[in-house]
Amino acid sequence: MSHSELIDTTEMYLRTVYELEEEGIVPLRARIAERLQQSGPTVSQTVARMERDGLLTVQGDRHLELSPKGRVLATRVMRKHRLAERLLVDVIGLDWELVHVEACRWEHVISDDVERRLVQILGEPTTSPYGNPIPGLDELGVTGNVEDFLEGVESLDQVATSLAGTGDDTKVVVRRISEPLQKSPELMEVLRRAGALPGQVITVIPAQGGVRLSGVDAAGPVADDGQGETAEISVTDAGHIFVKRI
Repeated sequence: MSHSELIDTTEMYLRTVYELEEEGIVPLRARIAERLQQSGPTVSQTVARMERDGLLTVQGDRHLELSPKGRVLATRVMRKHRLAERLLVDVIGLDWELVHVEACRWEHVISDDVERRLVQILGEPTTSPYGNPIPGLDELGVTGNVEDFLEGVESLDQVATSLAGTGDDTKVVVRRISEPLQKSPELMEVLRRAGALPGQVITVIPAQGGVRLSGVDAAGPVADDGQGETAEISVTDAGHIFVKRI
């Protein structure tokens, strides 16, 4: 593995631990293996190297804890990732469902100087196109309030579970679509066509083995066609969409 590949791998692992934490999921090596689709031995070897480098520690209950140094680096790579997503959507106009994968490449090569300029060009954004908070903006001189990831929201599967057996539906505002779903362009297109975009209102209906949703408000800067279709997604996928009840 080259030096640059080693850096990219380290940053990818740091970002994954960070995203697990912000979703309230205990960061275990098994969760990293699932999210990065890597084998258990590969993950264990990489985590051991990162522990030797002082980036994290493996606690007695096997969860991973970022060191102060590791947290600073994880925050920076996530910040660059989400700023890259904003650039790709707001300036370049890349299709919404393709943005995350491209940003995963950009996050490793954006310099600090470019990052500071990006913040200015983009108007000091505080969230990604998927509604996720951009962390560590104070380091770049941005003083706006950035919400915690779970502040004022609940997962879509929790909403559906609360409606199960009632025969009722409910309307919610989509607030965030977390990182795991963004890796699938096909699923992201399904959500776009159903109008399930951050800031949009959708109707949620429990379904057998899943969650049915459809858009209510068809306006939006990211996609303006095909919205309002009904889509059914798995309970697992619904757990990565965070909403606020109306």
